[in-house]
Amino acid sequence: MFKHRGQIPLILFAIAVPAIFLTDNDYFLKSKMAYWILLGGSILLTFFGQVIRSIAIAKSAKQTSGRNTWGHEAKALNQTGIYSTVRHPLYLGNFFIWIGIVCFVGNPWFALIVSLLFWLYYERIAFSEEVFLEREFGDEYIEWSLKTPAFIPSFKHYTKSEVRFSVKTLLRREYPGISAAIIGFLFVDFVRNWIYFGEPKWLVSHGVILFVALMISLVLRTLKHHTDVLREEDRS
Repeated sequence: MFKHRGQIPLILFAIAVPAIFLTDNDYFLKSKMAYWILLGGSILLTFFGQVIRSIAIAKSAKQTSGRNTWGHEAKALNQTGIYSTVRHPLYLGNFFIWIGIVCFVGNPWFALIVSLLFWLYYERIAFSEEVFLEREFGDEYIEWSLKTPAFIPSFKHYTKSEVRFSVKTLLRREYPGISAAIIGFLFVDFVRNWIYFGEPKWLVSHGVILFVALMISLVLRTLKHHTDVLREEDRS
């Protein structure tokens, strides 16, 4: 389950198509105000999720977490900063990022179903991760987990992190997810227009946004894999 979590966006794209087809698109396509309110609210949710992820990643020290698809990896336990308010900020951030895109479909039933499926899936991943952390860190992990909620943040025991915010780490690790979110919004809009007008309707704005997102991703990917510009010794 852990190693397949990266396929969630593809699954969402696939099930979004019938959801869009079953949604009353007249309301959102005939009323510009309704469309922009829907888009603005959805983007805010996704942006909020990205802010949560950005804080967690940009202020994480080296060897506190690993980015891989085969299993868990950690040499130290994150207990300060955002990790003193919630045990799984990355999963919480993921939820808001993808629920923002799901809400853009404009179907409340679809949003509810995806929310339930998301938490059922990530609850299993989180459980697996916590078993690993308890085995790895023992009493240190247990003490932290008892006072820190899993998914709903609490600032009761907030402890300031001494790790500085790293823009380089953020750019190096988050560009794929940000690009995927942008593509998600474009995909929903494209499919909605196709279903409503009965033919593919690719807007110039879609092309411009996609081109800019892909170019920025290409530049960051090149810097990450072929230069030392985004590397830092004290970061994962």
